[in-house]
Amino acid sequence: MIRKTKLILSLSAVIVFLFQACKPKEEKEKPAPLLEMTTFFKNGEKSSFRISPDGNYFSYRADYKGKMNIFVQKANDSTAIRVTSDTLRSIGGYFWKADRIVYIQDVGGDENFQLFSVKADGTNLKALTPFPGVRTDIIDGLTDIPGKEKELIVGINKRVKEYFDPYSLNIETGALNLLYDNKENYDSWITDNTGAIRLASKTDGVNVTWNYRNSDKDGFTPLITTPFTENFSPASFDKDNKNIYVLSNIGRDKSTLVTYDPIAKKEVKEIFGDKDNDLSGIFYDRKKQVLVSATWEAEKQKKHFFDKEWEEIQKGLDDKFEGYSTQVISYNDARTKAIVWIGNDRLPAKYYLYDFASKESKEVANPLPWINEKQMSHMKPIVYKSRDGLNIHGYLTLPLGIEAKNLPVVINPHGGPWARDSWGFNPEIQFLANRGYAVLQMNFRGSTGYGRKFWEASFKEWGKKMQDDITDGVEYLKKEGIADPKRIAIYGASYGGYATLAGVTFTPDLYAAAVDYVGVSNMFTFMNTIPPYWKPYLEMFHEMVGNPKKDSVLLAQVSPALHADKIKTPLFVAQGANDPRVNKAESDQMVAALKAKGVDVEYMVKNDEGHGFHNQNNQYDFYGAMEKFLDKHLKQKK
Repeated sequence: MIRKTKLILSLSAVIVFLFQACKPKEEKEKPAPLLEMTTFFKNGEKSSFRISPDGNYFSYRADYKGKMNIFVQKANDSTAIRVTSDTLRSIGGYFWKADRIVYIQDVGGDENFQLFSVKADGTNLKALTPFPGVRTDIIDGLTDIPGKEKELIVGINKRVKEYFDPYSLNIETGALNLLYDNKENYDSWITDNTGAIRLASKTDGVNVTWNYRNSDKDGFTPLITTPFTENFSPASFDKDNKNIYVLSNIGRDKSTLVTYDPIAKKEVKEIFGDKDNDLSGIFYDRKKQVLVSATWEAEKQKKHFFDKEWEEIQKGLDDKFEGYSTQVISYNDARTKAIVWIGNDRLPAKYYLYDFASKESKEVANPLPWINEKQMSHMKPIVYKSRDGLNIHGYLTLPLGIEAKNLPVVINPHGGPWARDSWGFNPEIQFLANRGYAVLQMNFRGSTGYGRKFWEASFKEWGKKMQDDITDGVEYLKKEGIADPKRIAIYGASYGGYATLAGVTFTPDLYAAAVDYVGVSNMFTFMNTIPPYWKPYLEMFHEMVGNPKKDSVLLAQVSPALHADKIKTPLFVAQGANDPRVNKAESDQMVAALKAKGVDVEYMVKNDEGHGFHNQNNQYDFYGAMEKFLDKHLKQKK
């Protein structure tokens, strides 16, 4: 018996040896060639695909005279027509409704969105909410609701700028019908599966009260009041329009999916949750009247299915496109055809026309054919410890085919700050990696998706522990030998811009260069210039960030513009003149203070932009200037 065992082990060893000897060696990835900056930021040939309700057409956005416009193409043809011709600003969000396309547009980035519709052949363009200085939001597209094929429910802040009143809107005529006399100034609305408004929320600044009614003929009565630190987010009604599917962290650290009885005013049961992450959303299929799936984000996005049919569709796509993320992004009313997106960290997107019955697919677009995914870098999920013991999740992108040792680095904190970075193709990150920089993105405390405690750990920590988490990421790269300590830059937008300024202010010896893109510099002036529709939440903001009166010492301590004398790092600042969130004065005062001190500062202002640059010519200017700036201050430091 002993001899037999030894013989088996010997044979196993021989087999393993022979297998390894015959196995082809994995090729080491070669460094990518230096690609033109425009490669990463050029408008896609086609993007934002949608299929028409009848399934006979699909639409997409494509370039027309430097701006993204909407085109329509027959599903079985290669001929397309342009249905919009905007030459002032690219069109962003749009969707199909009956035989028309509905899209939003603002002026110069002021975020006062107006709604338009146009027929699929490009005729009968209609301005649906032509109210200058007024913002329109879509409350419910009324999809899959019989009799509502030409209606939307929209919110418009025409009466007062702080609150949105709900209207039904006819997409052909532009006729508006007030659905509720909002004298209580409710600030959000939830409809049931017939399109009736059944829930309305209101905040006193720090508490949120949801109000309920049995039908759209009844008045609202209070349902539940929670402090803003507790999440109670109604997502959909069930098939009987009685119980509510809610994402809730009441009594928990993580937001989970529960059913809630609005008559009994109590949670019925927990349906699903993830132990490490908040759920981020659900999909309820109004046509089938079933709960389909729940979604959350760990290192990558994940999904749990409740409906077998949709689960089989997803599994079929994942098997067909192995190695890529897949998503059904648009489908026709009959559920026979769909537009499917595939992509990953190295491929931005490809689109396929998919047949539900045959499961056959046909590629309809590779929007960025000039992107060779083999030349793109890998985005690697990482975790490091903060100085006070928190797990900080993030993503490290290294230059392709280059040893991860003593590299120049760009630290890239995200905006929000109550948002998060995610795994996937990011043109900014790929651009920087192609230039030879390692890029670290971190989900510092306060980043969403990691539970209530992690979020609350950010309260009144702007420029303090939140900034420490970013600094600890720098130290992690230095300890691992990845970063050259003398060649580390920081770049961020919005809150990330604030973190950039805080980084060079409060850790002045850490960074060799910094790029601030529409970032906050002075906490006092910032809070005095927020958009009017944010004002109902101002007290909540004071609790999370600081009250300019009660916490004036704290806010003064963490306002980079008030400590410009500490800054010695070369700085590049970019700002949109029409920014409604971070007023141009935030950048003006920072630049003025640094110039007075003699610090090397470059300043770019675009008069036709708001919170971030959307026009391609402005994007080219910004990234071209950023490339030269980083090259000047990092690559010469050997």
